[in-house]
Amino acid sequence: MVASPPQPTTLGALRASGWQPVPVREEIRRNVLTRIIERRPVVEGVLGFEDTVVPQLEHALLAGHDLILLGERGQAKSRIIRSLVELLDEWVPKIAGSEINDDPFHPVSRYARDLVSDVGDETPVSWVHRSDRYGEKLATPDTSIADLIGEVDPIKVAEGRYLSDELTTHYGLVPRCNRGIFAVNELPDLAERIQVGLLNVLEERDVQIRGYRVRLPLDVLLVASANPDDYTSRGRIITPLKDRFGAQIRTHYPPDVETEMAIVAQEARPVRLEGVDVEMPPFMAEIVARLSQLARESPRVNQRSGVSVRLSVANHETLLAAALRRALRCHERDAVPRVSDLESLLSSTLGKVEVESLEEGEDADIVRQLLHTAVLHTFREHVPPTRLPEVVAAFSPGSEGVEQTAEVGADVPAADYERLLGEIAPLGAIAESVAGAGSSLGMRSSAAELVLEGLHLSRRLNKDQSGGRSVFKARNRAER
Repeated sequence: MVASPPQPTTLGALRASGWQPVPVREEIRRNVLTRIIERRPVVEGVLGFEDTVVPQLEHALLAGHDLILLGERGQAKSRIIRSLVELLDEWVPKIAGSEINDDPFHPVSRYARDLVSDVGDETPVSWVHRSDRYGEKLATPDTSIADLIGEVDPIKVAEGRYLSDELTTHYGLVPRCNRGIFAVNELPDLAERIQVGLLNVLEERDVQIRGYRVRLPLDVLLVASANPDDYTSRGRIITPLKDRFGAQIRTHYPPDVETEMAIVAQEARPVRLEGVDVEMPPFMAEIVARLSQLARESPRVNQRSGVSVRLSVANHETLLAAALRRALRCHERDAVPRVSDLESLLSSTLGKVEVESLEEGEDADIVRQLLHTAVLHTFREHVPPTRLPEVVAAFSPGSEGVEQTAEVGADVPAADYERLLGEIAPLGAIAESVAGAGSSLGMRSSAAELVLEGLHLSRRLNKDQSGGRSVFKARNRAER
């Protein structure tokens, strides 16, 4: 909730209130110090960086440095940059009508200087919320000086002003972020001549528009992001501009499955429907997170492109959607993802990773192999091995030579699982152990599939697949 702005509305009232201007870097530094003293996070909603990125970020902000974040896609660079807005004071005054947030005590634009000169202490003052003191630009090859710095406004010229009149200027993004933060995403993609113009206004404090110089002593914190590969190969940052950054901070992907799961739980959109209980088993969430972790280590996945955390978020949401679809088709109240739903992740995975395959269609097989590995690791983490021999023995042929089978699938209703868990008592017992005492039928069904798939992947049960369904059965003696 945004609080109301302070009361002073004229320059004289502002001066009488005792308000004092503070440079934006000092303002941020003061608020960072407050957060550190109060043991509050400097940036909100960023997980896994507490011991790596965050300390470097704090050092840079306390030193008052411009900074650049280097990292592959999906490493929270934009989130970090945008969260810096919260380190600004909530409200600051400006000359009313100023396009570049002129400090009432030290105006820099021609408009504000003339207004203060004409009416003095009666100069109207308005208040700017910190959310309006942030500007961002995605660098593209067609970005122009006019976008960043400004250009002559032909309408103002048509009104009778001369081209050389500073009042004809339509300010770009950087001047409009005066007394705030300006961010450039993918900085190496910015043409070198545009980088020169950006450097000029930030370092030399002036800009040339249509052959005349405009003095702009701006107070701006510059923050940029870049992909390390682009930073060193595809694009380049001109040396003087690169030298301006006081800190270069390297981001990274979540270091472990637990952190990845926490990020997904924070970022994933909830899947809800009245009358249906949608629930994600912890072991299924772990499979989703582990898939991304394995993809970042796989030689069959292009690591220069990276494997974004957005992959885990999209897969989590897709898995819940698959469970909800089944619940609606089978008229069930519980929507719980199962291992048989993992096939639905092919569509959400293949669009977010670059699989290095030699033949058409091989990319889907590579993703399936990663999924199998994720399931096997998770199975070993969650299923107690001491109880597995009982489940395997239950599938062995009895005295009459009839062997037990278990049919599962993404379209199999929960009622079929209830019968299955009753027929194979050891499977029902271990499924309840994995899902938790008193868990729903949907959770126990999901746990049962994890057990069955894990036994198959560890070569203790056979599996036949046909028409979207899988039948688990005992291995032949020759295979044991």
